[in-house]
Amino acid sequence: MKYALLFIVGIILVSCGVKVPYTNEIKDEFSLDNEKKLRQVQFFTSATIIFENSTSSGNQGTGDDGSLVVNSNKESDRIIIPVNTKCVFDGFGPNGELMLRFEVGVGKNISFAVRPNQSSGKYYLVADWTQEKGGKLTYGNETYYANSSSGNAYLMVVLKKLQKTKRKDRVVKGMKI
Repeated sequence: MKYALLFIVGIILVSCGVKVPYTNEIKDEFSLDNEKKLRQVQFFTSATIIFENSTSSGNQGTGDDGSLVVNSNKESDRIIIPVNTKCVFDGFGPNGELMLRFEVGVGKNISFAVRPNQSSGKYYLVADWTQEKGGKLTYGNETYYANSSSGNAYLMVVLKKLQKTKRKDRVVKGMKI
């Protein structure tokens, strides 16, 4: 009975997939070179991605009682994509990057591409990192700024290794004269 239980647990553990970084090596190994094949792949994020869009306004003046009044308003819109969030391929960008969708809506996709001078071949979040506020990008037709830790986020896929072995045993009894 112990062996049967260990066998079942072993089969379950072996059949579970492991999340690995999506790289050009995996892309070539599985021939993921067209949109049809990429739409069948479930992608995941490796780190939390946070976008922020904040606006502030204010004015100064005097109140009815002669006091000086300073009025300021700040609005902040944050989008948080947690670690291991599922996403799907939406299309190729103008420079060959992968456009991935996390939710339904016009322009609600994010670009991932291999960084130049990167030997790992991982597909990282694409943004304009020359800005002081963080990585500038467009999401849902609005401009957002990704925080610096979001720049370390890359794509992952589940890799399952299935191996089927079919064995047929036959015992030969021999021949007698």
